[in-house]
Amino acid sequence: MAVTPLSATQQQAVDALVAARRLEKVVPDQARARAFLAAAADRISQLPLLTSAGVKYDIAYDAAHDVGEALLAAHGYRTTNGPGQHEALGRFLRAILDTPPGDAAARRFDRLRRARNQSHFDAKPVGAADADLAERAAQELHAAALARKAGG
Repeated sequence: MAVTPLSATQQQAVDALVAARRLEKVVPDQARARAFLAAAADRISQLPLLTSAGVKYDIAYDAAHDVGEALLAAHGYRTTNGPGQHEALGRFLRAILDTPPGDAAARRFDRLRRARNQSHFDAKPVGAADADLAERAAQELHAAALARKAGG
């Protein structure tokens, strides 16, 4: 997965995440990026089949997370070990998906993460509208990641 290089603004935002020790630079891994994008596509393809809002939400969130992991790998980054990895991934998404079609979905990822945490750790139920929103966000993030591929 060859990707569009980061703009100066995007690179500055990512460099700030590295300086804050939220991300670390690694060798770009296109095979890992392709595998995560394929996993995201597989999860997204299953979403219309699900009837449980909570299960649909979790699968959509996982698909969105897979997209983030794909972009991290493609650009040569990974989250640092420890708490806050999902938040750091969300910050990375916002840094590099800063224009349509992915900017709104990148911003939405953090809201999805917080709602997922409330569901998982506080037993706060997820409604159908939330699950549908998560599905759209995963689809939009996937489309944005594919758009970052050079040569389609």
